[in-house]
Amino acid sequence: MAGPVAGITVVELGVWVAGPATAAILADWGADVIKIEPPTGDPGRMFGRMLGCDLGVNPPFEMDNRSKRSIVLDLTTAAGRRTAFELLTDADVFVTNVRPGALQRLGLDFEAVSAHNPRLVYGLITGYGETGPDADRAAYDVAAFWARAGVADLLTPPGGIPPFQRGGMGDHSAGMTLAAAVCAALLARERSGTGQLVTTSLYRQGAYTVSFDLNTYLLTGQPIAVGQRESMGNPCMNNYTASDGRRFWIVGLQADRHWPALCRVVGRPEWLADPRYGDARARAANAVPLIAALDEIFATKSLAEWAEAFAAEPDFFWSPVNTLEDVVADEQFHAAGGIVEVPDGESSVPMVATPADFHGTPWTPRWTAPALGQHTEEVLAELAARRRS
Repeated sequence: MAGPVAGITVVELGVWVAGPATAAILADWGADVIKIEPPTGDPGRMFGRMLGCDLGVNPPFEMDNRSKRSIVLDLTTAAGRRTAFELLTDADVFVTNVRPGALQRLGLDFEAVSAHNPRLVYGLITGYGETGPDADRAAYDVAAFWARAGVADLLTPPGGIPPFQRGGMGDHSAGMTLAAAVCAALLARERSGTGQLVTTSLYRQGAYTVSFDLNTYLLTGQPIAVGQRESMGNPCMNNYTASDGRRFWIVGLQADRHWPALCRVVGRPEWLADPRYGDARARAANAVPLIAALDEIFATKSLAEWAEAFAAEPDFFWSPVNTLEDVVADEQFHAAGGIVEVPDGESSVPMVATPADFHGTPWTPRWTAPALGQHTEEVLAELAARRRS
């Protein structure tokens, strides 16, 4: 089967990651995605060179543009704008992360397009929202999602330097949010017959990502302290290092439930009767020496040896701190559907799967990212055929 949104036509005017990621998810799910690019191409086509890839591939661009069709239109010309407008007049969905001011100047804002296609679902990702003093401010996810929304600060140790975000983190989560919103709007259109504007922003996405902290501050006026490994109040919720240097996280969130299992795993059943560790409050008060003792114990065996001991305790929850190489080698990652084979001519290439499956209408990628303008003639011929009919 072709996926849950097969038969839906999406026009994408996206740059870099966030907009293309939204359309890529919909393409994975079966939509016919027509990607409008300028003659110079989506700037995301430069990622390979920017990352120093010398193998003739552009992995980030492939991730966010597979299964699409590319058409080159020069939107600085009246002819290019007319063709884009014509594509949108027959489309089900428009996805863009171009700034609203630029869209208005192009005549591709929601009001202009929906007047000619009231059934259109218009999906827009902005940096900071549609109103306010920074509504038309340029943004990348490092700025709006990572820095301004508080994510970087919350991940900075006291007195430390903010960490760098990995590429596309905010863009990809915002893309998934907009893809979900688009699908909800398509469902609403089935009931009302009318499309609508659906939006999200990198700023809102960042705030939602740290809403555990942000909502606590809103309701109490108090921030949640940034934890330090050596003094975590719940030593059952901490990371440790095995003798081979492999790090792992134990995740005993329910301190009293998980404490006995930890004592058994590390061979310290006497700690269960030790008044220093008798309950969660006592363990928090004595966290520094307890964590130091656990550090010494965990340093006596390799992670593989500890994994065997952990497996014997059903109430002991843990995870290795994996490298990328570990993830790719992880049997469970493959079993969970983390890799998808994307057809590429007579062969296929493995890529990361988008993170949702449909067991009644399964999706499958159709081809790798298109060359710039690869489908221009094909799409224009389809438009001409529609005019004739």
